[in-house]
Amino acid sequence: MQRRGGKRIRMDDPPPPEYESPMTPMTPLDGSGTELQEPYTPYTPYSNQPATPLHTGSDMYGNSEYSEATASQAYQQQQQQQLYEQQTQQFDVQQQQTLSSYDQTGQYDQPPTPVNMVTRVRVTRARVRAAAAAAAPPPPPPPAAPAPMTATVVTTRRGGLAVEEPKKRRPGRRPMSELMAEDENSLYYIIRQGKVSLQAVVDDWIESYKVNRDAALLSLMQFFINASGCKGKITSYMQASMEHAAIIRRMTEEFDEESGEYPLIMTGQTWKKFRNNFCDFVQILVKQCQYSIIYDQYLMDNVISLLTGLSDSQVRAFRHTATLAAMKLMTALVDVALTVSVNLDNTQRQYEAERQKARDKRASDRLESLMSKRQELEENMDEIKNMLTYMFKSVFVHRYRDTLPEIRAICMAEIGVWMKKFHQNFLDDSYLKYIGWTLHDKVGEVRLKCLQALQPLYASEELKGKLELFTSKFKDRIVAMTLDKEYDVAVQAVRLVISILKHHRDILTDKDCEHVYELVYSSHRAVAQAAGEFLNERLFVPDEEAVAGIRTKRGKKRLPNTPLIRDLVQFFIESELHEHGAYLVDSLIESNEMMKDWECMTDLLLEEPGPSEEALDDRQETSLIEIMVCCIRQAATGEPPVGRGPTRKILSAKEIKQVQDDKLRLTEHYIQTLPAMLDKYRADPEKLANLLSIPQYFELDIYTTSRQETNLDLLLKKMASIVEKHHDTDVLETCAKTLELLCTDGNAIFTRCDVARSTLIDMVVNKYKEAVDDWRSLIEGEETPDEDETFNVVYSLKKVATFYNCHNLGNWGIWDSIFKDISDAKDGNKTLPEEAVRYCISAGFFAILWDLHHLEEVMESGANGSVQLQQLKSRLHTFMDTMKEMLMSGQNQSYMEEAYLTLCDLLVVFCEQLASNSQLVDLVYEPDRGLQIQLNDFIQNYVFIMEEDDEQDEHSKIEELHKRRNFLASFCKLIVYNMMPTKVAADVFKHYVKYYNDYGDIIKATLGKAREINKTNCARTMAISLTMLFRELQRDGTRINRQSEDFISLKELAKRFALSFGLDAVKNREAITALHREGILFSVNPLENSEDPTGPPPNLPFLEILTEFTNKLLKQDKRVVLTFLDRRIAAGMPSSRGEDWQPLLMYRNSLVHGETDQPPVTSKRAYSRKKKEYAAEEEEQGEEAEEATSDQEFNTGRKRRLLSSRSGKRRVQQQHQPHKERKLDVRVVKHEKPQSRGKKCSENAMLLSSEPSIQEETSLSHLSMTPSSGKNSKQQHSFLTSTRLFGNSGHRSFVTNDFTVTGYQND
Repeated sequence: MQRRGGKRIRMDDPPPPEYESPMTPMTPLDGSGTELQEPYTPYTPYSNQPATPLHTGSDMYGNSEYSEATASQAYQQQQQQQLYEQQTQQFDVQQQQTLSSYDQTGQYDQPPTPVNMVTRVRVTRARVRAAAAAAAPPPPPPPAAPAPMTATVVTTRRGGLAVEEPKKRRPGRRPMSELMAEDENSLYYIIRQGKVSLQAVVDDWIESYKVNRDAALLSLMQFFINASGCKGKITSYMQASMEHAAIIRRMTEEFDEESGEYPLIMTGQTWKKFRNNFCDFVQILVKQCQYSIIYDQYLMDNVISLLTGLSDSQVRAFRHTATLAAMKLMTALVDVALTVSVNLDNTQRQYEAERQKARDKRASDRLESLMSKRQELEENMDEIKNMLTYMFKSVFVHRYRDTLPEIRAICMAEIGVWMKKFHQNFLDDSYLKYIGWTLHDKVGEVRLKCLQALQPLYASEELKGKLELFTSKFKDRIVAMTLDKEYDVAVQAVRLVISILKHHRDILTDKDCEHVYELVYSSHRAVAQAAGEFLNERLFVPDEEAVAGIRTKRGKKRLPNTPLIRDLVQFFIESELHEHGAYLVDSLIESNEMMKDWECMTDLLLEEPGPSEEALDDRQETSLIEIMVCCIRQAATGEPPVGRGPTRKILSAKEIKQVQDDKLRLTEHYIQTLPAMLDKYRADPEKLANLLSIPQYFELDIYTTSRQETNLDLLLKKMASIVEKHHDTDVLETCAKTLELLCTDGNAIFTRCDVARSTLIDMVVNKYKEAVDDWRSLIEGEETPDEDETFNVVYSLKKVATFYNCHNLGNWGIWDSIFKDISDAKDGNKTLPEEAVRYCISAGFFAILWDLHHLEEVMESGANGSVQLQQLKSRLHTFMDTMKEMLMSGQNQSYMEEAYLTLCDLLVVFCEQLASNSQLVDLVYEPDRGLQIQLNDFIQNYVFIMEEDDEQDEHSKIEELHKRRNFLASFCKLIVYNMMPTKVAADVFKHYVKYYNDYGDIIKATLGKAREINKTNCARTMAISLTMLFRELQRDGTRINRQSEDFISLKELAKRFALSFGLDAVKNREAITALHREGILFSVNPLENSEDPTGPPPNLPFLEILTEFTNKLLKQDKRVVLTFLDRRIAAGMPSSRGEDWQPLLMYRNSLVHGETDQPPVTSKRAYSRKKKEYAAEEEEQGEEAEEATSDQEFNTGRKRRLLSSRSGKRRVQQQHQPHKERKLDVRVVKHEKPQSRGKKCSENAMLLSSEPSIQEETSLSHLSMTPSSGKNSKQQHSFLTSTRLFGNSGHRSFVTNDFTVTGYQND
């Protein structure tokens, strides 16, 4: 056979070496981890020799090398084959002569690595035809080409190409216009556009292949090249005269790799569709060619050879695209093999049926036909298996451990398909080992593909026998992957373990199962629900026989889910996570119907156990009630517990319908059973707190529609009885909340519930009044109240405060009594018990909130609420003053904590936002400086403290920490919502590093919000924090040791602050420069050292702290800051090279670093400009402007004074400017006495002046300098400068040594 293009298929060529020393996917091929350095592995051309993966008796998964047979046998070739060899050798000689002038670098093609394999030559009819064709005289070789040529390709039809004579062109790379031009009739263009069905595209290509197979093959090869993102063209001359390796090298040379993108990784709907079409095209092509063309030893030989070569390329695009095509080609061949297998079985069955007939009834011609057909099908099957084996060894074995994870993922996904479809050939340990090894891949997507490949194999009953060895070897790894850091991988691993449990139940140990059990409490919902499915398969298997004949004491038959719920309760108890019942319920509620079996749960609680049953103990009943209430909550709301919410928060219509149905069913059931349960557990606070929350999830209309008013009255009576007898906080709070929901206005049961509420509150208030009157009587009579009287007053106030939270008790007129007790406690006279005073403060707080709510309702109704407004204002200010005095007194820490929280919450409620309603403006309460200091002192004394009590148990420590975190969050809330200025947070920010473990998240969030409010203010607050800590180091008057632990901690804090600014230096430009200005002024003030007149300023070491922020400055700003520094302190002072001056040198060096990289600036004058008439004003205010060190929040006076006189001129200027692109016009006017102004005003040229943060970026401006000595002078100089220094202020001016510069921004 003589072939005109592509890699020649030599019958005696061995396949590539088998993978002998497997590397784990964790290790790159070259050990460097970069795919660019991956060594090029020469490929061996495809040879359709029969070969299958070799099986050995050794351990397939151990560390021993995977061995294969190395025996080699020689076979005598047939005469036709020898003739073929002679012809091809002649063609080789002529071809090499042609290529010698085309390409002089022959080192690119490395010879294939020889390997000893068992070879077997199969004589097929196709080979006989090929040999006959090879016996014909070969066509003349193509003429030698002294220079590279281009071929003009003329398209006859879609996919069919006719080749014209090559036209000579100038040597070298093709012009870009030729490379970029797309052939609209090419396969790549048609498939990428997706306007024509792939079936039609394939049919047209097959027709063109029948007409001219060389041209059709060329178009297919070009498709794979273009699909890789390469614009190079394969000419017919290249196809006929060059090896595939040479073609690939030429395409590599013409590959534009600058962008790094190619179709398979490009984003967008078009490219996503192309990826799908690319895969489908390969599979449809093989499917349409499966009966003849794939066996012609031309198409598949060339395609496999080309894809094998491309898959070995160092170019990632070629390697990725070719691997995908090769894997999809193998999948398509697997489908063909299955079809051939079915046909072979049918033919064999027909042949056997015909052969078993009697001789006189047997049709000999039909027997021969069936035998011939069977032989042909067997040959076809062998050839397909040869192709699959060759591609597996040539492509898969090398690419499954490629450095690119996408390629590894493709390999794992496709091998799973082969194993599922063609398990007779691929579901074997010699193939399964690749998946087992890749389970350890470092990329989650690859691990996920491995698990997805295994999932259908374990789900099949007929395949489980072939997986026993693999399961025993890799079971531990699969179980460990349930804890994978990638949640998708963990979910898939749990599902795979479930499949293993179903088909290999004995292989999982109890310890393996416990690993999965714990995942039902995972914070990730999908993982938890998958673990819930495992629980259903392992523990909660329904068994109706288990409850057969079991009845309760009164004869009621137990429901089938009874033993399962008992097991669930026991599982919950043994897990020892009793505060996380909602998470266990969420894991199971969608997969197990017992979670909504309300009757079964209530029967276990209410029905007495039968003679053959064991009663639930107290702990089991408590756990069952908690689980039941969690099930009710989730079924009625459809909302998962906190931390497990799905990404989409809107329920679908189906989910809403399910929630409504569940809510109706549980309401109908618990309306009747809840009063009985409340009565049974009326003495147990923990159970009551859960049971009392159930009505909050009722569909309240059911009470009237189902005629259940009697049960409603019974429920309300039970609640009143519970409130009267119980004093547990959870019980009272839950009861108050439930009563609030039952009394929702608009419900049919509102009137009935409102009457019951009034009765209940009457009882609560009357008991409070009685207890307080008795207490006061005893105090006035100078008697000491006993324990009962103390108990009555404390818990009556507790009930008042608890119900005041949910219900308005204003009509009962207890404000005066409550406030009197608070005032007495503040003064220390006739005080109530400490706990009672705290309840008084809480009740007073809620009383003010209810008064505000009532006032808003009155004003919304249109009535005049001035009287209520004045009353509320008076109460508010009186109450706030009392709280401030209580906070300041320091007599009782408990009072101080309650007063602190009350102040913070009331400041939030009565902030400036209340002024949005003009009628409520008088109620706005702004904290004065004294209150700010009080609140700050509280958190410094009671939050930022070191724990010294080692005897305290762990639980108490956690509770104490939560309380302190709540204090800090209340304070930071005032700063985040801009109720207190940012600078107040300086005392909080300074603790960022020291208390990072306890409060780092709160301080970090506050820092971020403060920066959003005003970047410059936040930066200056950071500077204040740093200077505070620096002063603390100096508090003893000792010299600062820059190597001390405290100083290093201060540098660490500065580093954290610097990191918080992020990477956008332009956005933070003014904030960073403001921080440097504050730091420099602090470092040089005072300039003189009282202890050592020749020594450095005492605060100079602070410059070392400031160095941490230097890398956040832009290059042009570093020079500005450096100039400002040099104006303040000279670098050449005496002894400036000593150790004490090192911070200054260090800071200067950090500013100078990188200065040579920036463009030269011609003058220091190009920062701002000002009109001549404002020069005197600038000089007068220069001294004052120098010393300003704070922004608008700290001291805005200087900016206002400097800009007030200019605002009028600026407005006039802007009115006469046409609307155009913003630019900066600058006139620089020379002064006659530069020295008199320069020293005073040079600092004012700095960006470091007090200005709000810059919001926009202006363009570069052309500045012209005109000497002021004469109006007609024509001396002008043009130069460029960055105008971001001007910001949006519109107008700035400063005086340099030689020029007054005034700038206007024109909009």
